[in-house]
Amino acid sequence: MSLSTASISPKATPLPPLPSEDPLTPAQWETFLAIADAIIPAIKPIATTNTETEIPANPNEYSAAISTLNGLSADSDGEVLIKQYLEENVSSNPAFREGIQRLIAVYMPQSTRKELAMILNILNTRAGSLILTGYTTPISSQPLHIRESILKGWSTARLPLIRQLFRSFTMLAKQTWVKSTPTLHRVLGFPRTPVGMTLGEGFDYEFIQFPPGDEKDILEVDTDVVIVGSGCGGAVCAKNLAEAGFKVLVVEKAYHWTPEHFPMSEATGSHHLFMNGSFISSDDTTSSIVAGEAWGGGGTVNWSASLQPQSFVREEWASTHNLPLFTSAAFQDSLDRVCERMGVSAKHIQHNRTNEHLMEGARKLGFSYKEVPQNTGGKAHSCGHCTFGCGSCEKQGPVVSFLPDAARHGAQFIEGFHAEKLVFSSDPSSSEDKTSTGLLGTWRSRDASAGVTGPPVATRKVLVKAKRIIISSGTMQSPLLLLRSGLKNPAIGRNLHIHPVSLLGAVHPTPISPWDGAILTSVVTSLENLDHKGHGVKIEATNMIPSSWLLWLPWTGGLAYKLNAARMKSMTGYISLARDTSTGQVYPDPVDGRVRYKYSVSKMDKRHIIEGLCAAAKIQYVQGATEIFTMIPGVPPFIRSPPTLQNPATESDLDNESGAGAGINDPEFQTWLQNLRYTGFPSPDSMFVSAHQMGTCRMSAAPGKGVVDPEGRVWGTANVFVADASVFPSSSGVNPMVTN
Repeated sequence: MSLSTASISPKATPLPPLPSEDPLTPAQWETFLAIADAIIPAIKPIATTNTETEIPANPNEYSAAISTLNGLSADSDGEVLIKQYLEENVSSNPAFREGIQRLIAVYMPQSTRKELAMILNILNTRAGSLILTGYTTPISSQPLHIRESILKGWSTARLPLIRQLFRSFTMLAKQTWVKSTPTLHRVLGFPRTPVGMTLGEGFDYEFIQFPPGDEKDILEVDTDVVIVGSGCGGAVCAKNLAEAGFKVLVVEKAYHWTPEHFPMSEATGSHHLFMNGSFISSDDTTSSIVAGEAWGGGGTVNWSASLQPQSFVREEWASTHNLPLFTSAAFQDSLDRVCERMGVSAKHIQHNRTNEHLMEGARKLGFSYKEVPQNTGGKAHSCGHCTFGCGSCEKQGPVVSFLPDAARHGAQFIEGFHAEKLVFSSDPSSSEDKTSTGLLGTWRSRDASAGVTGPPVATRKVLVKAKRIIISSGTMQSPLLLLRSGLKNPAIGRNLHIHPVSLLGAVHPTPISPWDGAILTSVVTSLENLDHKGHGVKIEATNMIPSSWLLWLPWTGGLAYKLNAARMKSMTGYISLARDTSTGQVYPDPVDGRVRYKYSVSKMDKRHIIEGLCAAAKIQYVQGATEIFTMIPGVPPFIRSPPTLQNPATESDLDNESGAGAGINDPEFQTWLQNLRYTGFPSPDSMFVSAHQMGTCRMSAAPGKGVVDPEGRVWGTANVFVADASVFPSSSGVNPMVTN
């Protein structure tokens, strides 16, 4: 990344107004905020505490907290800021309530909203309160320290339902607080934009506009090829077909944001750039999916990692699935062409401290590791904020590369277009191959200020007539469009793979500033073939934007969480990412059609992920971490015993299994690892997250085994194709961008 002494202030990206109907009643809000205040409480010394709204801390405890935070924060306001941080709660912050209201009203499925409302109603009754809290007094009427003790009890309750309540409430409160807090980022010294970022020059896109009119009237547009989605698959299709002389139209549900809006803030980026506000949970609530929904798709919000599929995956797809394309020279040539256009290289990587620790620790332990090539145009790109868009335009995602190429050869674009269904010339349920005559959708213009905050100037029904339809809406949406179009293939939406991950964190004795530098530039590969069939885990650095990381930080109490969150500057974070054997299913919500999914991580995948966490812990141990923690309920952190003046390390300790030279043979550390393996992932408390989704329109050699044929054409149709990660026959095992 080119350096600049000027401070970049991205343009604001305000959110649309909240729905007029409040999803919670006043009584339900009172209960919810009472719980949230116990999770993120105001902390004051006993002498000045109102126990109804603040947690009393004894003088020694409060002084220790002030001293600890003074040592962590370099902000010029010093102790004044620290006291504000400790005394901050969430119920008095309008931005917190607005964030929760948006999440519930806009992004939470109706069935989940009803369940939440029911729980809040139960907690507001004496009988229900007795069952769930052990007190007849409703939780909203309890002093704050009692509420906190109730939550602590929920975390270890015998009933799984109670533990699920604990997980749900704490996750909602933590994530929304980090996005809305006025003090935390100053305490951390977290910069609004990457240090030294220079604003890049984006491509000047032109989007087709339609005049205002009757929303029921259908406007028609003619083209050779319509591509539904502007991500990594659709953008390459647009470039190739436009360069070949076809008339190409790319339609996209999201809106284009110019570089001066990037990186977006944590408060708005998840809403503007991610599907369903980054809030997509499996039906059993044990996994959560993060999927890009932006102009440029996932390529706008990914972390630049550009890995090609490995030989054992290609051979599996070619032999097991009878798809020889994937071991052909033509496939490799395609991968190389994609990488060449994006300037993929490892030559210019500048590793941050998190990746340095990963590689050096792996070296000390004899683990295999390598650098991860980056799609940064052959330049250094030290940006830890790219998950909210790249303002420097150095990351060569579709918006910077393939889509401009397509535009230069005549491709046209429509933003704000929701693809509703394909139109067929015959009954889509008939047995013969069907020909689609076009795509029907709804276009919503920008608002009167050319933004997306207000109501659209125009909303029109549009029929795109096309000779070929290419669906590139991603693994979560492409199958839904096929289902809405009346296709009956039972494989549509099934075979979902998600690369489930669990996280491990470490605290180091000196500041790391983990948000600085490129996010994912190295990978440990020693454990990628644990079953000798190509399934295992990779260990990688993870995104360390505060709202992405602190969401997963274990909660053991209000003060403890605030103190722990403030230590983030000295933390490193890693993922154990599984090439999963598990499969799931994507389907439309029966009420409003939004994407839903079923997925449970298999026992084998859980074992693999645990081994990855153990390996990551060993790496952090040999790198000198003072504390190592997972996100698994019931697994306490490993806290390293410091050397003392009375018992310093000596040369003889190097040969002593319990001395300072024991390394990972340290008995206390080995006991912790044994407990981690023994505990595993308790169900239903454990939570996995996914940034890679694949397989829901699986490619197959025969129509009964998948959704598309070896050329990507949807079985049973004559001219409908799918070009995104949903066609993968199984999990790719690497970031799917290049393969896609």
